[in-house]
Amino acid sequence: MILEIAILNVTNGKEKEFEKAFGEAQKIIMSIPGYVNHNLKRSSDYPSRYLLMVKWNKLEDHQIGFRKSEQYQVWKKMLHHFYNPVPKVEYYDDENIYP
Repeated sequence: MILEIAILNVTNGKEKEFEKAFGEAQKIIMSIPGYVNHNLKRSSDYPSRYLLMVKWNKLEDHQIGFRKSEQYQVWKKMLHHFYNPVPKVEYYDDENIYP
């Protein structure tokens, strides 16, 4: 499995609007083949910053299955206008190094 990590910096004052939009948009990502689960966490230190963690069966499920889909265009339209700057996405092997 692959863990996708994105730090989402939301425009100040738009946090509640973003959270509501994400509540709807998450239905899209949950419908993509290869999706396993996700978590969205809000920073305690920076209230406009969120951490999105998405588990995928394999990297291609996100990079090709989601990012190249029509659903991704809807996702972008629903959420990307909240971000400043555009989030950087990183991928990690979802395997613990230490037991």
